[in-house]
Amino acid sequence: MSELFILIIIIVVILAFVYRDRIRNRLFPERNKNLTIDDRFNSDKREREKEIDRLLSKMGKNGINDLSPKDRKRLDELSKK
Repeated sequence: MSELFILIIIIVVILAFVYRDRIRNRLFPERNKNLTIDDRFNSDKREREKEIDRLLSKMGKNGINDLSPKDRKRLDELSKK
């Protein structure tokens, strides 16, 4: 009986570890609803910069040929903003 109880506790702990991000977001949701216009602009700018960096790093050693047509189009869109 005690072995079963210990096994159940171990399984619960493992599941809690695996799903820790979901549990954290469920119990403590982010409070970004009251952002100012400047905060929202800066946040969007950071996201665009991250995506541009990702696409540029994807190009890597071989240049623009490493990008798919979808990635090329997205890079063009982001570079115009």
